[in-house]
Amino acid sequence: MTVLTATRPVSTLVAHRQRQSDRGLQRVELQVPRDDAALLRAVAAALVNPDRAAETRAVLRRNFAPSVGLKALLMAAPLEGVAFERARDLGRTIEL
Repeated sequence: MTVLTATRPVSTLVAHRQRQSDRGLQRVELQVPRDDAALLRAVAAALVNPDRAAETRAVLRRNFAPSVGLKALLMAAPLEGVAFERARDLGRTIEL
């Protein structure tokens, strides 16, 4: 006896989003003032354009990237040859 299970067909939208994801694209939804919508669409178009993507990313990172934290700066610092060991200081002797 064969049991048939009902399989739900994949919607066109789900299939489209999966193809986009497979291409390395991620869906982002923003709410911005109406006057800025065209600007953000142009930025998004520049980011997916291979001829303009590198320059666009550089401009955006230069102006809007979060600042690097202390830990990242220390990890990136050239610390070869720097001595991190020091003599153990037990403090001074005092009489109570």
